[in-house]
Amino acid sequence: MIHLDTNCLVALPMARSPLQPRLLAWLQAGEQFAASAVAWSEFLNGPVPNSDIQNARGMLEGRIVPFDVAEAAVAAELFNRTGRRRGSTPDCFIAATAICARVPLATDNRKDFVRFVPYGLQLA
Repeated sequence: MIHLDTNCLVALPMARSPLQPRLLAWLQAGEQFAASAVAWSEFLNGPVPNSDIQNARGMLEGRIVPFDVAEAAVAAELFNRTGRRRGSTPDCFIAATAICARVPLATDNRKDFVRFVPYGLQLA
């Protein structure tokens, strides 16, 4: 299982995305994808065509992971331990969901997430 960041959800239907070959290779290797409800919400903020939403939903096979109490506590810890950076809250939420699920996170914005690695995040 690999959690997808928002940019990976956006890349799923884009034939010319530099992320798509990596995503397809994972699928061909038998990996399954999930996404946090936070990443899913960012994806839906779009604009995104309904067909892309349906394709992404199909690729996830319903694995949109809720953001709940445990994820909130981990996200707050990440935020506080990494300098309380303005604008980093959604990244903390997405990272916390992957940490709580004990699965790696795939993202094209590694620089935004590498600071969470010392606190348990695995990057795919």
